[in-house]
Amino acid sequence: MKYTIQLMLLIDAKDDEMLYNNITELIGNTPILRISPEVHKLKNIELYAKLEFYNPFGSVKDRIAYGMIKEDLKDIKENGKTIIESSSGNTAKALQILAHINGITFKTVTNRIKIPEVKNILRILGTDIEELPGLSECPDPTDPNDPIRFIENMVSQEPHKYYHTAQYSNMKNRDTHYKTTGREIYEDIGTVDYFLGTLGTTGSSRGIIEYLTEKNPHLVKVGIIADKGDTIPGIRNVDEMHEVGIYEKTLYDDIITVNSLEAINGMETLIRQSGVLGGPTSGGAFWGTLKYLEEVDKSLSEKKTAVFVVCDRVEPYISYIQKRRPDFFEVETHKDTIRNLSNEELANVNTISIGEALEWVEENNPLIIDLRGNMAFRTSHIPNSINITDNYFEELIDAGIPFSNNILVMLVCPVGEKSNKFVALMKKKGFDAYSLEGGIVSWRDAGYPMKPLNLKKKEQAVI
Repeated sequence: MKYTIQLMLLIDAKDDEMLYNNITELIGNTPILRISPEVHKLKNIELYAKLEFYNPFGSVKDRIAYGMIKEDLKDIKENGKTIIESSSGNTAKALQILAHINGITFKTVTNRIKIPEVKNILRILGTDIEELPGLSECPDPTDPNDPIRFIENMVSQEPHKYYHTAQYSNMKNRDTHYKTTGREIYEDIGTVDYFLGTLGTTGSSRGIIEYLTEKNPHLVKVGIIADKGDTIPGIRNVDEMHEVGIYEKTLYDDIITVNSLEAINGMETLIRQSGVLGGPTSGGAFWGTLKYLEEVDKSLSEKKTAVFVVCDRVEPYISYIQKRRPDFFEVETHKDTIRNLSNEELANVNTISIGEALEWVEENNPLIIDLRGNMAFRTSHIPNSINITDNYFEELIDAGIPFSNNILVMLVCPVGEKSNKFVALMKKKGFDAYSLEGGIVSWRDAGYPMKPLNLKKKEQAVI
């Protein structure tokens, strides 16, 4: 069945066209919506949104979850294998449902899942979640607790037990979107001049781009990533792209960035002006698309066509949105946050270089606050440090930090980016705070002392 613009066609369809015998028959063939020019303000570009939240489990990941396992379902089931993947969101959700309905077990291995609603959905689905402590809590091939490396070790030790879908390197990810999503877009609206895709596993953008390029060799391809050090669900930042095996940098004419506030602003526009209930990822795609096309539009003398993808829905991200836009929830908006610091404030952060860090700590005895997750802290940390996770530390700063601004403080995060932002904010509030350059990864690589948590001693996890 072919959708073109909106749900109305479904309503008008004959009853026998709406009968399905298996939920997997509902994967794909999603609608594509023309965004009104009154919303996007572009004079020479027709803008379309591919509405992937119409997939049965709610996201674009439904396609690849099924695409990666459907040819091997019989073998997986007959041999009692467990499907295993590194995912903290939509891929895990889709794989779990597909595993359930086929009588197969599923396990996801991840670092810290930062959005509680997403974790709770996986729990409702009965997902076996293994959260690794992760020394650095960011992609780190040298870390034995990096989820992908961890899974590869598990599979190599028991190859007959697991079926690793490997979404970051499995070409079935790309192939699925080439054969379905890209083809659907072309069949519905014809030749596309601009495609703008958010980059997560990069399978959707690569598959769509490669199909559309065959139809139009002059297609302009734009990848959208998150600002350095920022977090947007489903979108990687520049430091995270190295672990994506199917990412093909030369495929893109441009790579642009959006930040989390822009993503939510884009989401707000999609919801309130177009009736599209996309989440922050979709908002980031929309915002990045407009940011890129606004300049292009000024130079055009004839009509062009552009497409972006609405990846999933807004509902699972309420806590993420509330932290960044409390005004939606009639909660007081704090004037100073780590998200509205000026470039000048960020450029004048007090830092301690890794070369002088050990001596500086020994001489000054600062209060060392480790902003990583509890599990990462428990695995290994700087002696005499305490653990206040970044989420909770942000709330503490908003509510009033429970220690004097006369205390010397050193903040530690995975690679020194988030601690920089917190130190800039603390400096505005009159605190004598410093950020450890390069974070815990640099401290570890320098060979400085680290120790696991010992609750019998003084240094204890706080939050």
